[in-house]
Amino acid sequence: MTETEGAERLRDLTERYGRLDGADLLRPFLECEFPGRIALVSSFGAEAAVLLQMAAEIDRSLPVIFLDTGKLFGETLRYRDLLAKRLGLTDLRVIKPEEAAVTAADPDGVLWDSDPAACCGVRKVAPLRKALAGFDAWISGRKRFHGDLRAFMPVIELSGAKIKINPLARWSKVRIEEEFARHDLPRHPLEADGFLSIGCLPCTDRVAPGEDFRAGRWAGREKTECGIHL
Repeated sequence: MTETEGAERLRDLTERYGRLDGADLLRPFLECEFPGRIALVSSFGAEAAVLLQMAAEIDRSLPVIFLDTGKLFGETLRYRDLLAKRLGLTDLRVIKPEEAAVTAADPDGVLWDSDPAACCGVRKVAPLRKALAGFDAWISGRKRFHGDLRAFMPVIELSGAKIKINPLARWSKVRIEEEFARHDLPRHPLEADGFLSIGCLPCTDRVAPGEDFRAGRWAGREKTECGIHL
């Protein structure tokens, strides 16, 4: 789709599905609107299991894209494998940044410290753009209660020329916890140690009681997003 066509499609989809969320929103996009042309992008972070469970109940063959930046916690990689097996995901796509691009931009491996936006650009934004090239739509697990730029996100939006849906956008933390309990979903092993939003190891810290949910991401910097949702 061109961006103009995407904008028209967005208006139509919002009129028909904009009041829905959760599986009620996800199912028509997988089965009717974009069959075979939609992917779920997951970090396999602290709350990822809820959306992955929901998608697996509808279609276990849905492409699930996971960005392995080369800077992730080992616990995240093991949790990814655990969840994929537990949920029966049959099309998990592990995407890595191009080695030549990383070598050129970050030869010493410390770009995250001097220019975190550039680090995210080469390790996340560029690889995901390439991975999504063959799809017309994608699915995100963001929620409004995470705050900051996410506080007013739409349930259905346009990402470039692609449609993006956020099935859990309106969900509260309580509702997320209820789904974990209802499906007996395993938790990310770092969550119990105070990591509530989990990204790359150098740029993720524990969250103190009373702090914002994502306070541990790029702590002490103005940066709050990696860039794939901007």
